[in-house]
Formats: sequence, C-alpha cells, structure tokens
Amino acid sequence: MPDSSPFAGLLAPAIAGPARTGELAVLEDVPDDVRTLVLHAKNGCSESFGTLYDRYVDLVYRYIYFRVGSHQLAEDLTSETFLRALRRIGDFTWQGRDFGAWLVTIARNLVTDHFKSGRYRLEIPTGEVIDVPLDGSHIPENAVVTAIINDRVLRAVRDLNPEQQECVVLRFLHGLSLAETALIMGKKSGAIKALQFRAVRALARALKHDLA
Repeated sequence: MPDSSPFAGLLAPAIAGPARTGELAVLEDVPDDVRTLVLHAKNGCSESFGTLYDRYVDLVYRYIYFRVGSHQLAEDLTSETFLRALRRIGDFTWQGRDFGAWLVTIARNLVTDHFKSGRYRLEIPTGEVIDVPLDGSHIPENAVVTAIINDRVLRAVRDLNPEQQECVVLRFLHGLSLAETALIMGKKSGAIKALQFRAVRALARALKHDLA
C-alpha cells in the first residue's frame, strides 16, 4: 500500500535496536500505540510520523504560543519543530522522556534561539490567549486549565521571571511531570520543585485579593 502521508519520502529507514536498559522503566509508562508509532517512524514510516504529528501538534503549538505570544510566529516555530524532529527521529531514545517532552525540548530550543536574536521579548497577550480553544486530550486537567485561564491570572504569570513563567506553563498548563519539566528546562527535579514553589508563592501574593 503506497504511503500517501504528507511526510512520504522524507523519512529514511533506520535500523531499530533493542531498548536500552535505562529505557525500560520509561517504556512501561508509554501507551502502546505511541510506542508502536515511534518505532515505525524510526524505521522510515512517514504515515506513522504524520499520526504522531496529529497527536502532538497542539501540545507543541500551545507551548510555543504561551512563550512567544504570536499566532503566526507560533505556527512557524511549530512547523520548524516537527521538521527538526523528522530529521532526528532516528536518534530518539526513551531515556528519561516521552515523545511529547522530546518535541517540547526541540521547541524550547527554537524559542530560545528566537529570543536570542534580540529583536523580540517575552510577552503573553492575554486577549489572544483567552480566545484559544482549551479542549484537547493532551491537557489532562482540562477543568483546572479552564479555571486558571483568565485575564488576571495570565497577567500575573506574565510578571513572573522567564524561568518561573516556563515552569508554570509546563507544569500547570501542559500537565507535564516534574521529571519531564526538569528535562526540558535542563534542571534537576529538586530545582524544579523549588522553582515551582517560588512561582506559586509569587502568584499567590499577586492574586491574594482574587483568591480571598
């Protein structure tokens, strides 16, 4: 059956070796369908990569959008994220991460490079964020997300320092674990706990009248 995926012809077959010992614990927590899709994508199946794209594109886009505050830029960087993932899929391993966290790591590096250009600064335009649909299986605590997405809270998040902002976005808006957040931010889990504590404390001070 011919491969009609938009990624057809872009993936070079790779030889998949046995899972490394360090990957086994991570694999136990990975859904079987994701594990199979990644394996097939690593072996050159562009249709499988296309399915992974459909599954994770909202996660990647939402992460980038909350960092850059522009729909057009978020779309461009999301596309570049998946192009880089496409080129590097053969090197992906499960050690310490799931596939979504790996994609967000790529996206984070692109966002960092973008801001290093010196032409832009980190902003969260609350008027646009409120209009973004919040449904989606990639958000495990959708009710909580819906509750915190309001103008006042987003303004308070915007006033946090960049590391605290990113921690809040990854932990509470995307529902990533401490380990995944630590991997993406290049820190240890203990450092993320401390960063999260300071961010939540700062938000509590800023929103004390709203939370009363």
